[in-house]
Amino acid sequence: MEEIGNISMKEYDYPLPEGRIAKYPLTERENSSLLIYKDGNIDKDVFSNLSTHLPPDSLILFNETRVIHARLVFHKPSGSRIEIFCLEPVVPAEIQIAFQKTSGCTWKCLIGNAKRWKSGALKMEVEIQGEMVELSVEKGEHLDEAFLVHFSWTPAKLSFALVLEELGKIPLPPYIDRDTEEIDASRYQTTYAKHDGSVAAPTAGLHFTPKVIESLEAIGIETGKVTLHVGAGTFKPVNSETLADHSMHTEQVSISLGVIEQLLSHLEKPIILVGTTTVRAIESLYWQGVKWLCKEPSEAKLEVLQWDPYKPEFNAGISLEEALYCVYQVMLRLRCTELRGGTSLLIAPGYRYKVPSAIITNFHQPRSTLLLLVSAFIGDDWKKAYDYALSNGFRFLSYGDSCLFFRKD
Repeated sequence: MEEIGNISMKEYDYPLPEGRIAKYPLTERENSSLLIYKDGNIDKDVFSNLSTHLPPDSLILFNETRVIHARLVFHKPSGSRIEIFCLEPVVPAEIQIAFQKTSGCTWKCLIGNAKRWKSGALKMEVEIQGEMVELSVEKGEHLDEAFLVHFSWTPAKLSFALVLEELGKIPLPPYIDRDTEEIDASRYQTTYAKHDGSVAAPTAGLHFTPKVIESLEAIGIETGKVTLHVGAGTFKPVNSETLADHSMHTEQVSISLGVIEQLLSHLEKPIILVGTTTVRAIESLYWQGVKWLCKEPSEAKLEVLQWDPYKPEFNAGISLEEALYCVYQVMLRLRCTELRGGTSLLIAPGYRYKVPSAIITNFHQPRSTLLLLVSAFIGDDWKKAYDYALSNGFRFLSYGDSCLFFRKD
């Protein structure tokens, strides 16, 4: 753990010109460029040809989280603009229950221009399904960089999911540096998005269309879905000089019993994970199995902490099969079909991957934990891949191009 904590972040910095950050999506998702890294070699193709680069007996897993309209813009009578960015539910805390809540709920939120909002409720009105809806917000306790915010609305019968969908805006990453536009409602969302909860898109999935997925299935590739709700912490750079002083954000995860069965049946075959979010969800599954083998669980709840993989007590040489089978048996015994919980897993150079043969991902920000995750997968060759991308016209970050990295042990 000490070795990982001493990683110097200046080694994971690189010059990213503003003009290389994609501010808008391409006209067609699948026309993005694809960088392929395998056995130390780098090649370039178009994403629509992805199936020609993957083994036909693979299992490919996607994150089917859906980005919520997490940004709400209010104006005080004085004219001051107050922006509220919903981060995570507090009352109720379970995200799906929070979205179905009627009349009121409380969330942890970032507040833009908070100094201008001393007290009192802020309100906005909009017509939803033929009737006027009023949303009222009140600022509560200050929590580090965020605040508790209580939401209430009339008519009270409406769900918070509907209220947020109609009154809120898609929360684009800060580096896109523009207002949300109509195109973002569909394009900053995967085509298979299903479960509300993310405040940022799982961007590796943005390149997939039903046609691309059909091309994978046509050659015998099996597909599966997990859910990890992406938090705003995904944009948080590592500001400390070393990794030891960086705190990972916790994100909510849901993995079905069926996906664990798929993984167990593919232990001797390639497993491809789409996006760093899917990587963190599936690698967390292994560590949960390890923790349960060390201590018998009383409930089927996933809870993986930042430094768990680096603790001596969890490094007893437990195989992937043993860990997954343990999770499977616990879920059966406790009659649980969906393993839910949270992960703050940190994957950095020195981490030994357990599951993926390859990962599909976008290009990440300098000094980010996502770049550390890539480096842990292909070593220092991430520099070679990123230099190639910068020299060959690739577009970077959320609306940018993609990479297919095969594992380098």
